[in-house]
Amino acid sequence: MCSIACGIVEPFYLESHNFALFPRSADQGHVGSGCGPLYTGAVRVAIDTRRIRDYGVGTYIRNVVRMLGRIDRQNEYLLVGPAEPLREIDELPPNFLNAPYSLPDTSARNYFEFQGILRKFHCDVLHVPHLFSSPQYIPCRYVVTVHDLLDHFYPPPGESALRRSLRFNFTRRVLRRAERIFAVSNSTRNDIGRLFRLPLSKVEVIYNAIDERFRRGHATDADRQFIAGRYQVNYPFLLYAGNIRPHKNVIRIIEAFSALKAELAKEGRFPDLKLIIIGDELSKHPDLRRTVVRSGVTNEVRFLGFVPIDVLRIFYDTAKIFVFPSLYEGFGLPPLEAMAHGTPVVTSNVSSLPEVVGDGAVLVNPENVFDIMHALHRVLLDQPLRERLKRAGYEQSLSYSWESSAARIRQVYEEVAQQDVVADQGLARSSS
Repeated sequence: MCSIACGIVEPFYLESHNFALFPRSADQGHVGSGCGPLYTGAVRVAIDTRRIRDYGVGTYIRNVVRMLGRIDRQNEYLLVGPAEPLREIDELPPNFLNAPYSLPDTSARNYFEFQGILRKFHCDVLHVPHLFSSPQYIPCRYVVTVHDLLDHFYPPPGESALRRSLRFNFTRRVLRRAERIFAVSNSTRNDIGRLFRLPLSKVEVIYNAIDERFRRGHATDADRQFIAGRYQVNYPFLLYAGNIRPHKNVIRIIEAFSALKAELAKEGRFPDLKLIIIGDELSKHPDLRRTVVRSGVTNEVRFLGFVPIDVLRIFYDTAKIFVFPSLYEGFGLPPLEAMAHGTPVVTSNVSSLPEVVGDGAVLVNPENVFDIMHALHRVLLDQPLRERLKRAGYEQSLSYSWESSAARIRQVYEEVAQQDVVADQGLARSSS
């Protein structure tokens, strides 16, 4: 094993490295592997890791790369993106290289330089772990991961009809030209087929899973003392964690919490209950501040901004309820992360969330504030229900594994690379 740091190369000097970065000889053999005929030699896979620092896509990239490094010592990988975040992914074996690269996929320079890297690598397969806009003339087959179709269902405010149409057509072209499409849920797979009129046969569901750091057991007394000292949290609380965007429905969370506080006050219960929101800074979202003031819970709602994973896991573990009534999710990792800690979850009955949480959470209509409130009230006070949710939620979180997901991704790389072999053999027969 060697650190990824020893495999950092300049993008246009790949031939100088001890990797086998030259065209394969004509007599290189191929055999089957139980999943169809695959290479006996290495498949050369490039993974676009430029968005490794992003909140959702970055989590996916880090975990896929980490697990491929554990299970695959045969195929050759080039990680095209920034080097520094890769050093956080444990140690990667020598069949992983990094081409430091940061040009955005929308820049004109990128159009030529990214292709150049793939050619220098003699790439068999490119994996783009997100929808991208300029896939023309990529010199190898590619697969793409679709996490959600949020921008198509919830376009950015103020976006023109022309720009929306251009994005739709770019996305459709990307998906049509891809050899395989990885969807992170059946819900997303069906959305892809319905919206872009693509055959579902080329769209495969490969689920996400939670980061292994959320499986390090329950919070200790020292952990609780840490958040009491660092964040002054020493009271019961409901928790939301995630991005703060309109479809996340945070305004209704605040409104439902306000209604819940009023109901609990009548019953003389949980007078010190608060709502903690972990995500963007409040200053970026003045509409949330107005909602807090209007709902009369100014002293009961706290915004903590982003926190490190090692701190977030403590909040998950100590929350009374994790509330996540999102209007749309391609997968929805936060509820699963909370369930891994045995925390009861209240989430939406729409998009992928029922599929992901199974029977390990209480489902609500995310557009109905009082439905959310009544579910929170019930889960907070019904102890047998809480115990059932803790058990079922934890068991459901174990249903997802980065190891099994990465193993299937690896198989698809090999299957896609084999298509070139079959095509070459067909050309050889026809020419003879």
